[in-house]
Amino acid sequence: MPAGRGTPLRPPRERAPWPLLAAAGLALLWLTVPLLGLVARAPWARLGEVLGSTPARQALALSAGTAGLATVVVVLLGVPLAWLLARPRSRAAGWLRALVTVPLILPPVVGGVALLSVWGRSGLLGGPLHDLTGWALPFTPWAVVVAQVFVGLPFLVLSVEGSLRALDRRHEEVSATLGATGWQTFTRVTLPLLAPGVLAGAVLAWARALGEFGATITFAGNFPGTTRTVPLQVYLSLEDDPGAALVLSVLLMGVPLVVLLLLRGRWTARW
Repeated sequence: MPAGRGTPLRPPRERAPWPLLAAAGLALLWLTVPLLGLVARAPWARLGEVLGSTPARQALALSAGTAGLATVVVVLLGVPLAWLLARPRSRAAGWLRALVTVPLILPPVVGGVALLSVWGRSGLLGGPLHDLTGWALPFTPWAVVVAQVFVGLPFLVLSVEGSLRALDRRHEEVSATLGATGWQTFTRVTLPLLAPGVLAGAVLAWARALGEFGATITFAGNFPGTTRTVPLQVYLSLEDDPGAALVLSVLLMGVPLVVLLLLRGRWTARW
């Protein structure tokens, strides 16, 4: 039956070619089977025992505190940087974006070595700091936070930059014509519109900080109760208690996954 007047014609449903479906299915299996295997092999009967042990509690408390603090720093520093990268007249945006992306592809251990070269006792900034105060940043809980900020910052910057580029600039133009300053426009107009993108980027940065291993063990060390985060505890448990390593691994995988799913449904429906 021909469509009535005013009734939009629906395009025919396109069938995906079977080679694409096969490749997509293989990719999905490649990603999910190891995760499902992790869940299946975990000794769930020992959940309370593992999480209640002193090393696990110390590692969980340290990871939660440092990742939370690192996320606050990432938001405070990353949103302005994303705003700068998204400005159309910023000539250095391409170079800055490349620098921001480097920690995403840099081996984490190399990131830890880079942090040591700057903040170590003989580093570019750490040397003068130690000479003046006698205090050294590496191998302290603050070093854990610095390493987490280093690896988590790009996730927020790129997320917020994408939101800024998709933002309708007319709102900012109207605010400017009404006499608002640049800071007033940013805080009262731009930032509220960016809230979903900032929130999504903050969660990604938090999840990355929570799972950071390479830069942390290189720059902050592996001292129980001081710098030993959950990923480091998992690494140590693999040698003498693989069951505990499996339980902690599932926890590291599950908590960010649940948070991301909640965010996707409530605040980032545009994904």
